[in-house]
Amino acid sequence: MADEIRNKQVLLKNYVTGFPKESDMEIATSSFKLEIPESTQNAVLVKNLYLSCDPYMRGRMSKLDTPSFVSAFNPGQPISGYGVVKILESTHPNYKKGDLAWGFTMWEEYSLMESPQLLVKIENTDLPLSYYTGILGMPGMTAYAGFHEVCSPKKGEYVYVSAASGAVGQIVGQLAKLSGCYVVGSAGSKEKVDLLKNKFGYDEAFNYKEEPDLNAALKRCFPVGIDIYFENVGGKMLDAVLLNMRIRGRIAVCGMISQYNLENPEGIYNLTSVIGKRIRMEGFLASDFYHLYPKFLGLVVPSIKEGKVVYVEDVAQGLEAAPKALVGIFSGHNVGKQLVLVARE
Repeated sequence: MADEIRNKQVLLKNYVTGFPKESDMEIATSSFKLEIPESTQNAVLVKNLYLSCDPYMRGRMSKLDTPSFVSAFNPGQPISGYGVVKILESTHPNYKKGDLAWGFTMWEEYSLMESPQLLVKIENTDLPLSYYTGILGMPGMTAYAGFHEVCSPKKGEYVYVSAASGAVGQIVGQLAKLSGCYVVGSAGSKEKVDLLKNKFGYDEAFNYKEEPDLNAALKRCFPVGIDIYFENVGGKMLDAVLLNMRIRGRIAVCGMISQYNLENPEGIYNLTSVIGKRIRMEGFLASDFYHLYPKFLGLVVPSIKEGKVVYVEDVAQGLEAAPKALVGIFSGHNVGKQLVLVARE
């Protein structure tokens, strides 16, 4: 019989309106037995090592009036999201003690999972484990699926990426360069713009906060127009992009972070551009393409090891830092992929 321990957790206090605040969450502890209950089959007991802070989590902090692709958090309960875990005990045939995995977990120190099908076993343990919250996890699959599977790039095409220094954007730009495309990205600070040009290999980049006219900024960067737009922002940015798309351009809609905290989302006024330019605009989820994860690893793992693809992380230390880290991504405080280190392996 295992002793009870105190399990630290991040709870959602109440449903959120507007921009989330640290005070919308709280750190709590609960009693927890480090064992799988007798007769519980196909379960795993895990130690949470890294937690991922992702924009889609904002929607889960509000009471959902309409169906969504992911359920809302429950006030008073731990929030959940992608993370990296170590298996401490298992009654599931696919996992054994000591295995490492990434996937959905709770924001707490230890978790009992009775649905470990939401996990993916980590085979490439010679790369940083934290990468499985980012480039080797959901954000990496998002970048790959949106760019390669949704947009079908051709060598020499003109590619624009908004929120280009974030968890997904930094990967998209590098995939585009590997495909022989011309790539421009936008970000919200000089530091991030410098990263785009000097570390991620973007051909050009601009600080959207310093551009009074986004349409003019895009015309300057793309005199002949945009073939592929990887959409992370929405709102005024999408409106400006529509005016600058080329005929038969493709837009992969990954996210619209500028709209998530608005009670009245901004309207889009230039949608008629879709007609004459025959633009294809498609929303997608990484989970639609998880069956291609081995194919994705076959491309990106060698590229990382050969130094052809690099990744920047912003790591918050300790579970207590998780609320601040999560809230910070909605005001651009992070540089690179935001994650939380809960515990060392």
